[in-house]
Amino acid sequence: MSVNKKKFIYLISPPKIYKSFYTDLISIIKQKKVSFFQLRLKRDSFKKKLLIGRKLKKICKRFNIKFLINDDVFLAKKLNADGCHLGQKDMNILKARRLIGKKIIGITCHNSIKLAKNAVKNKADYIALGAFNYSKTKKVKYKASINLLKKVRRITKLPIVAIGGINSNNYKKLLLNKANFLAISSYIWRNKKLKPIEAIKNLK
Repeated sequence: MSVNKKKFIYLISPPKIYKSFYTDLISIIKQKKVSFFQLRLKRDSFKKKLLIGRKLKKICKRFNIKFLINDDVFLAKKLNADGCHLGQKDMNILKARRLIGKKIIGITCHNSIKLAKNAVKNKADYIALGAFNYSKTKKVKYKASINLLKKVRRITKLPIVAIGGINSNNYKKLLLNKANFLAISSYIWRNKKLKPIEAIKNLK
């Protein structure tokens, strides 16, 4: 899985698709900072996610962005997405690999060296660590540190995605300490001070 240092954003969808979302998304992608887009909708039906996913896949393909699905390997397979992201309570990576083959599979490893080692052993394509900060997207159960980031970097060359409350005030520290990508959602979509396009421009 290639790493482009200029395109360091791993963008996660808002919890609900709003009216101007697709227009906002295209404007954000045109800033040329996004490498991945993850569809993460916890409350919508499979059918609705399928319809939304088809639109998003076209947009991502048009701009050469990797399109990933959160949690649902079956949806990723149905959409022929570029891959999926798995939490520790989701489908086993080996079973997921059998279903979607050589597609991208990323694994949440929270703040655990042991989980990171298991992800490497099971041939994940990237490791997600966090939360590094308070997050509006989900309740923080596992707090990760810069020291953890350094330790995981020493044991693997796999791309590392940093997650959790990342914004314009704290993102540089993570990049400087060898996080390859930054998973961002609330800062873009639920920012009370900035519009999505303004928020993305602050991540330079």
